[in-house]
Amino acid sequence: MDYKITDIEKSFDGKIVENLGNNDYVIKINDNEHKLKIISMNSTGIEFILNQKYHKAKYLDQSTNEINIVIDNVPITINRHTHFDEVVFKHSGGAGAGNAQLSLKSQIPGKVVSISVAEGDSVKKGDVICTLESMKMQVSVKAHKDGVVKSIKIKETATVAKGDPIADIE
Repeated sequence: MDYKITDIEKSFDGKIVENLGNNDYVIKINDNEHKLKIISMNSTGIEFILNQKYHKAKYLDQSTNEINIVIDNVPITINRHTHFDEVVFKHSGGAGAGNAQLSLKSQIPGKVVSISVAEGDSVKKGDVICTLESMKMQVSVKAHKDGVVKSIKIKETATVAKGDPIADIE
């Protein structure tokens, strides 16, 4: 599982070195090994202990390319590579778990601020479909696969719940 984490000032490359079982891992970040224990992981976030320090992360936005999260009140983007998306989406049930999935669904509740595509538009995986506002933060909802927007399921200023359909992409 390889990944890259970026925030405004830093970038970290990492991978799982060893699975110790019972949700315990040895991970390597920028050539330094760390112990990681996943306490819980679901569709809203993850709780974990890294080097004996507790952390809680909340998912804001997910696509097959990246996850926007807040860890201990710090916004961070994780760009996924190789198998990371399979692990996260397997545990979270998130949209974009596979390219065969037609409907792009909201991963968070929020208000629709803008819609960036129209029915019939061609999109690439990772293109912004709409922007939601949740907890005073704007979050981009991105296409989970390449395709054509078959239908838009939302309207500007509407409120969506977690799991509501955003668009169908064929």
